Amino acid sequence: MENLFSTIRRPIISEKSTALAEIAGKYAFEVDVKANKQEIRTAVEKLFKVNVREVRTMIMHGKWKRIGRGPVKRANWKKAIVTLGEGQKIDFFKK
Repeated sequence: MENLFSTIRRPIISEKSTALAEIAGKYAFEVDVKANKQEIRTAVEKLFKVNVREVRTMIMHGKWKRIGRGPVKRANWKKAIVTLGEGQKIDFFKK
């Protein structure tokens, strides 16, 4: 990927991912479907200036929804769980 912001789309902020960040130092991101683990690692390290220890990825399959009379399938997307080094953290809500 040529652009860091095209590799990392957005952080996933939910109760489960916030608890995972506080307890284990793991952060969840929505990433580009074509991005591999090395590209995700370098993007997170450059954007947030942290050391990444491990990257795990998974494809989240789109749900079937009803729009009008017929069913429509939402797009598939890729989720990455990034584990940081000891004592490091990412603060998404800086002032």
